[in-house]
Amino acid sequence: MDRLAREGVLFEQAFNTTALCSPSRASILTGAYAHRHGVRNNHTAWTGRFTTFPEYLSREGYATAFIGKWHMPGGLPHLPFLDLFVAYTYREGQGAYFNCPMIVNGREVPSRKPYITEEVTDYAIEFIDQQRSRNDGRPFCVYLAHRPGHPPFQAPADIAGMYHDADVSRVLPPNVDPIWFGKTRGNVFQGIMMGSYEDQYRRYCETLTAMDRDIVRILDYLDRHNLSEKTIVVYMGDNGMQWGTHHCHGIREPYEDSIRLPFIVRAPVIIHDPGGRRHQMILNIDVAPTMLDLAGLEVPGDMDGISLAPVLGNPRGKTREACLLEFWRYYPENTPSYRGIRTENFKYIEFERGRRPWLFDLKSDPGEMNNLFGRAEMSDIANELKERLAGLPRG
Repeated sequence: MDRLAREGVLFEQAFNTTALCSPSRASILTGAYAHRHGVRNNHTAWTGRFTTFPEYLSREGYATAFIGKWHMPGGLPHLPFLDLFVAYTYREGQGAYFNCPMIVNGREVPSRKPYITEEVTDYAIEFIDQQRSRNDGRPFCVYLAHRPGHPPFQAPADIAGMYHDADVSRVLPPNVDPIWFGKTRGNVFQGIMMGSYEDQYRRYCETLTAMDRDIVRILDYLDRHNLSEKTIVVYMGDNGMQWGTHHCHGIREPYEDSIRLPFIVRAPVIIHDPGGRRHQMILNIDVAPTMLDLAGLEVPGDMDGISLAPVLGNPRGKTREACLLEFWRYYPENTPSYRGIRTENFKYIEFERGRRPWLFDLKSDPGEMNNLFGRAEMSDIANELKERLAGLPRG
């Protein structure tokens, strides 16, 4: 990941529009908000009502592959445009770190490698190698969805325990209970006697280290075969993670920890300042239009996102001044449905029930500790944000 950041650009203001796994993954593929593509939470199935960016690329002659974690309800869909579709349905699509059965183009097969990260990376490298070996000039697109870092955290034997003595107290919030790991205080309970919070974080880091090692394998393959200069690599997550901030663990709450994404792009053909950083606001719905634009294709009018190509090539390029945040409550989670708007300086959230609105000044209060809603001196700003939110798309 550090290498990708050195050779590409890192976006510091990247967000997902719905702070939950399945809706975010659908938005990445379609470039559409959740209220439009229909995958509103982890219990609503993939609808297929929008065309994904790999399908658009397939129509233009690209060899396409989806490999790894699909994690949208309703089972694996029929996606005939894919040349290779490798995923898993085990444990409701969450999979397992070890010996996870794969479904390859509709047929279940046993895992070939014990560890899932290495397994799906093998499929990705093999697919690229097959396309390269054909030597027919056909471009490729690989969507590789790794499992880390999702609990229960497990790493391969040579990595497990490597952070056993690491001091992670400086990374976790100061109010985290270092002894017990649970989702109490209004969160769904994670389990009993799961170990210390700090130990769980160490194990989480081990899974990311294992994934990082396999990212290296892909980058090294591209280097060995002279593909790096003409291949675009995007690294991102589908959500942020609250490790104890605001007494919460996980995602869903519209705090910065949940809605922010890691996002790095390496694209030598367009990026002229490798190692640079971008401060513009970008969203998960921007991935699909960006991929199509960089491939020289027209961006469909039904995509809500925008192409990031102008920003990749120009550090001073423009994106947007505000974004929509949306969420729909689902059992057994405690977070109510909400709609909100985030600007460069403020965040305003309206909840469906049970909570008064949030208004945070992100410049003076980046930790979102002081809700300013209801203060007389903030009424003009609150009203302005309320009006701007009303003007954003609604489903």
